[in-house]
Amino acid sequence: MKRLRLSIVLLLATVSVMAVTPSSKPVQAARNLVKRVLPEYYTSFEVEIASRDGDRDWFELEQKGDRIVLRGTNGVSVASALNYYLEHYTHSRIQWNSVNLHLTNPLPVVPERVHRETPYKYRYYFNYCTFNYSMSWWNWERWQREIDFMAMHGVNLPLALTGQNSIWQRVYRSMGFSDEELQSFFPGPAYFNWFWMGNLDGWGGPLPQSFMDGQERLQKQILQRERELGMMPILPAFTGHVPPTFKDKFPEAKLKKTHWLDIAETYILDPEDPLFEQIGTAFLKESIRTFGTNHFYSSDTFNENEPPQNDSTYLNGISQQIYNAMLAADSSAVWVMQGWLFTQSRAFWGESQTLALLNAVPDDRMIILDLWTEAHPVWQRKQAFYGKPWIWCMLNNFGGNNLMYGRMNEVAKGPYRTFCDSRSGHMQGIGLTPEAIETNPVIFEMMLDNVWRADSIEVQPWLHAYAHSRYGKVNDTIDAAWDILYRTVYSGGRGHGGPSASIIAARPTLQKDGRWTETTKTYQYEELLPAWSLLMSQAEVLVQSDGYRYDLVDVTRQVLANYADSLQRQIAHAYDIGDTEMFEDKQEQFLQVILDMDTLLHTRPEWRLSTWVDAARAWGTTRAEKDLYERNAKNLITTWGSRDCSIYDYSWRLWSGMLSSYYYERWKMYLEYVGQCMMMDVEMEQGVINEQVKDWEWCWVNSPSHSPSPSPYDEVTICKQLYTKYLVAEGD
Repeated sequence: MKRLRLSIVLLLATVSVMAVTPSSKPVQAARNLVKRVLPEYYTSFEVEIASRDGDRDWFELEQKGDRIVLRGTNGVSVASALNYYLEHYTHSRIQWNSVNLHLTNPLPVVPERVHRETPYKYRYYFNYCTFNYSMSWWNWERWQREIDFMAMHGVNLPLALTGQNSIWQRVYRSMGFSDEELQSFFPGPAYFNWFWMGNLDGWGGPLPQSFMDGQERLQKQILQRERELGMMPILPAFTGHVPPTFKDKFPEAKLKKTHWLDIAETYILDPEDPLFEQIGTAFLKESIRTFGTNHFYSSDTFNENEPPQNDSTYLNGISQQIYNAMLAADSSAVWVMQGWLFTQSRAFWGESQTLALLNAVPDDRMIILDLWTEAHPVWQRKQAFYGKPWIWCMLNNFGGNNLMYGRMNEVAKGPYRTFCDSRSGHMQGIGLTPEAIETNPVIFEMMLDNVWRADSIEVQPWLHAYAHSRYGKVNDTIDAAWDILYRTVYSGGRGHGGPSASIIAARPTLQKDGRWTETTKTYQYEELLPAWSLLMSQAEVLVQSDGYRYDLVDVTRQVLANYADSLQRQIAHAYDIGDTEMFEDKQEQFLQVILDMDTLLHTRPEWRLSTWVDAARAWGTTRAEKDLYERNAKNLITTWGSRDCSIYDYSWRLWSGMLSSYYYERWKMYLEYVGQCMMMDVEMEQGVINEQVKDWEWCWVNSPSHSPSPSPYDEVTICKQLYTKYLVAEGD
């Protein structure tokens, strides 16, 4: 009887599919991008949109009198032509963390027509997690810069999740759910992506209506800009996740409880239940009515949750139902699936289970994202996904962790080598799937440089050209420094567990590694020191380059983090042998390194806790909302969930403010306890001090912070001081 409430939702089925075609004024959209990027030089460029022959994009550069023609198959191609011109003719580079526009008037000419065609039909961008670990608090200004960045690097298939809660609210309201009942469903702003994937309900809420409305408006701006540039945004589809009170309104529904890690259970509607297709169709209809569509939809029903049974018939039926719900709303629907389940639940997804899941959908209606190809390529053990189109993806970052790391050899050689491999089946694209961005810019730039190449990248020549365009000068000393960085921090090989951490970010321990902070490196600490020296030696020459200043701070932080790890091992050794004098000496040095790193990182806004917190509070319309968003922001990067959440420290950030107010204070409390135990000659009890630390952490999360004053020093000055203190004076 209660299923009759669904009839209200099904009224949405009368809404026709509003397909979205590229803007009727693509030339103007591309011109506007050129003007945003080069406001003083945009009149030096002409934009031409050409028809595409086949399904491959291309761009051209050509000199026409005193103007440079940017010609391409759409706005993305034109923007990529602009980026190519800036990097190769003016040796300039526009990145997340720095901008080097080394331009002259008149601009350099293009002596011969340049033509570049991408071998990849699709160039994908974003991970569900990116929308929280990096983008929780983005406004339109920040999104606009990112979309320009995407276009200039050839991205044409971005995931588009913003604003989806409004769709859910309208659908479930029409089914009879009150706003009070939905309060326990919607999470706070920092936890949306896990909500969308069905991992949690309500955590970090209640979600204010003002935020929901603001996100819907923002999504419409995002989609309009992406589409007018020729991108094809991917909207989310129904995964079966329903409100906790669904079982009361629909007692006959087939529901299963799922537990993600130690988060409270959620309810997933079984795809075999007729309600699944009906709700899924209604959701997409409302989404299309609100946001339009490019016919690509994301659905990951089993994200880090295994199905209740491994029967092939059952799995095939589930896949059919998910696809049928898409098809009922949009007859041109294409399902884009993250392939993470084949990595995270490898033991479950044998050949028969995988075939059952994939074969339920026509080959031309599904695209698989091989989410972590640079480290754990699934395509090799799944026969290139048995005929489905798939995309080679670089993950690289987990949780927004921000030390230096990358698998440069795989990123340089892997995409095109795989594309040319006869065993790679229908590989149709490359993509970026990081859990967070705005770290390690070089590795993302290298990956994106594959877009417009029909060959592999030679790493060292590429790095030297990269340094030239990032810093604005050719410099042999800098090239030598980058050669060392390539052999050390960017030498992560395939099969390695992932980006390495610093023990500073771990909940204090005398063990080598924390819960989510593995400190093992693929190089010896001392191997990095010459790169630091070489970079420091060029401070006077490159001081005006923001890219240089960023990289100098990044390397200095990495050196100090490595040193802190070695000090922590000495502290543990001192405890083991009962040497109190050594223990006191090393703990003092260790704590000072943390404070010195805090001073260093305070010189740059992208590495300040206050930047993250202030952006969160800016979304609030009341003091209560601002405080809620700050708690979300601080909780995500520390305890993650509750006081006792198992993924504490997963999203660690070595930021100014985090180092001084969180990591330092935790370690100070812990080391004082251990020192007292040594003095009293009693055994240290890790469990006892952990409980005290957890109490302190939870208090920190729930206490408002204060934005610090700007640093009185510039980053190069601080780097020089730390270089003298730690390398020259100590000779370490």
